[in-house]
Amino acid sequence: MLSAPLDTSIINAAVGQYWRVIVVAHTGSTQSDLATLARAGTAAAGDVIVADYQSAGRGRLMRSFQAPQGTALLFSMYIQPQRILDDWGYIPLIVGTSLAQVLSDFGAKLKWPNDVLIHEKKVAGIIAEATDDGIVIGVGINVGMQIHQLPVPTATSLLIEGARDVTRNQLLVEFLNNFEKKFLAWDAGNDEVSADYLKLSATIGREVRVEYPHGDSENGLAVSISHRGELVLESGRHVQAGDIIHLR
Repeated sequence: MLSAPLDTSIINAAVGQYWRVIVVAHTGSTQSDLATLARAGTAAAGDVIVADYQSAGRGRLMRSFQAPQGTALLFSMYIQPQRILDDWGYIPLIVGTSLAQVLSDFGAKLKWPNDVLIHEKKVAGIIAEATDDGIVIGVGINVGMQIHQLPVPTATSLLIEGARDVTRNQLLVEFLNNFEKKFLAWDAGNDEVSADYLKLSATIGREVRVEYPHGDSENGLAVSISHRGELVLESGRHVQAGDIIHLR
């Protein structure tokens, strides 16, 4: 079931009216495709592109990401938040919360800023790209990968973690419906999702090393998340971007 074909009709029949999902067999990157449409003004809020295979997939900080055909759930979605732009940094955390809840049977946790972990190994990643009027969010979930197919030793997949009776269609539907509810509430000013995030966080309360994009690093205790989605250290530093290493 993990490698069952993606099916546009099954997905669209099961999601709310907010979403319009297109399935493609092959593309370079769903993120690039949807961002191009958004910048051209031809994408609407709720558009989703999901691919069976990406030849030029990318993760955060423009890192490449590839998965054998049919082994991952790879999609991008376009939304147009109405909250002030300064708050948009929290949106990837809403995505992570929604996804971790869908994967709750596997004990999924969240590593700031955009990784979903199972048993401390990465099973999914999230990227976000702002456009003029909205934001394109890309999600990649390792679904049916075997151990030798994993991109790095610190990754895992739902197959490895024991999943059997689940399809990528089902995962996408459950995620989109859960995210829609949380996002629309947050966009209307309800910040209850922050409590859900903290319950699922594998980072808050831990000593971490922050490796910044420009090469510097620092150690500290992760104590909270700001309303902008920044990681707050005990020192008072608000981390906007960087790789986080859990020290203990």
